[in-house]
Amino acid sequence: MVSDFLLLIVSSPSGAGKTTLCNRLRAEFPDLRFSVSHTTRKPRPNEVDGREYHFIDKDAFDRMIGEHAFAEWAPVHGNSYGTSVAEIEIAKREARGVLFDIDYQGARQIKARMPEAASVFILPPSLAELERRLRGRGTEDEPTTLRRLRAAKGEIEHYGFFDYVIVNDDLERAYDQLRAVVFAERCRRGRHALLCEQMLAEGKVGAST
Repeated sequence: MVSDFLLLIVSSPSGAGKTTLCNRLRAEFPDLRFSVSHTTRKPRPNEVDGREYHFIDKDAFDRMIGEHAFAEWAPVHGNSYGTSVAEIEIAKREARGVLFDIDYQGARQIKARMPEAASVFILPPSLAELERRLRGRGTEDEPTTLRRLRAAKGEIEHYGFFDYVIVNDDLERAYDQLRAVVFAERCRRGRHALLCEQMLAEGKVGAST
């Protein structure tokens, strides 16, 4: 039986708008806990350790791998990223769901361990627009930007793995579609099966006691 607890995976090529959309989702759905990933990459300006990511060095990351502390982990763009088991356990105690902002490799691992998870792939309207957005961020040097652009097509090849695909050509429309996924997933029959069965077990309506 599917739990009422919602596991929501959101993935995209770098620059497609995933982080912006996830931030809006977190603001509207405070009962959907954001899973703060661990990463070996350096923080960007305005990023805070423990908020966007847990920033750790490679040795610490490797130790966590050896301790089986990750529900998923993968190398991405020359750095390592991982979701700790502890993050999911905290969410199960304190929230109605957990939001994973991870790449397709991590999404596959999460789905393998928790097949009830819902997965969304955020798609840019075109590769040309993706390049414009990446260069407009101004957060990476040229080699990093080129590496992300080369990786984007390979990431898009995995769109078929995801349950939902949202084209982020208009931020408002894309966000409306993402929040609709949350509502739809929370209305799935399996999430309410226990309540339905409990009501059926109560007996006939109007039966004498």
